Amino acid sequence: MSWWYVFRGIALREFLRFIRQKERFFAALVRPLVWLFIFAAGFRSVLGLSITPPYRTYVLYEVYVTPGLCGLILLFAGMQSSLSMVYDRETGAMRSLLVSPAPRWYLLGSKLLASVLVALLQVYAFLLIARLWGVKPAPWGWVTVAPALVMAGLMLGSLGLLISSAIKQLENFAGVMNFVIFPMFFASSALYPLWRLRESSPLLHDIAAFNPFTHAVELIRFALYAKLNFEALLITAGCTVVFFGLTMFMYNPARGLWRAARGGKS
Repeated sequence: MSWWYVFRGIALREFLRFIRQKERFFAALVRPLVWLFIFAAGFRSVLGLSITPPYRTYVLYEVYVTPGLCGLILLFAGMQSSLSMVYDRETGAMRSLLVSPAPRWYLLGSKLLASVLVALLQVYAFLLIARLWGVKPAPWGWVTVAPALVMAGLMLGSLGLLISSAIKQLENFAGVMNFVIFPMFFASSALYPLWRLRESSPLLHDIAAFNPFTHAVELIRFALYAKLNFEALLITAGCTVVFFGLTMFMYNPARGLWRAARGGKS
């Protein structure tokens, strides 16, 4: 029960922070919706397909663009949650959290899971609004995509936590976010299928195949149609373990960044 109270407190803090920052919610929805309209139209042109009809779009929207934008929402949410970690560390709230009796892995895991649950609400809100563009996943896809979104969110959130552990000042995080988000997004299968990347640029195809974000998107893409991409699941889960393990090391007061900041003293 004490562990439940710890998680509830951390999760409640994340939800309250999200509710009070209304512009964060609208930005999370408007950005992918605009990209859905612009990039999907361009995507149809690249494949040499006619841009008709005006409203039933559209298998391409559903199969390629929409899962990639769901991943983009999770990626931005993970980075924004990590931004709050940097802020909490500057204000001293992070130190108070890490010295609590609960295990460090549980505290960081609770923070990570709470941020994923908040991102999950954003993704489902995006999918509901995307129906105006004709995006209609399989009926069971609304259910089967939830575990894939959670797994992808855990991986991307763990990556954000790992990055936040190496950022000492809040002002530096915005530049790092752009340096991480946009290369990961564009050098992936979020907008274009891997076979198209292989035809246009073998090098870009190899980079996208190595990109963890690609496998998170593929996991979501298959789950929207009640299917399982086992390879994407294994890679996403493996990257989550690696990123979270490195985060545990970096947020250990006796090692990592904390030790370096204190001149090597434990």
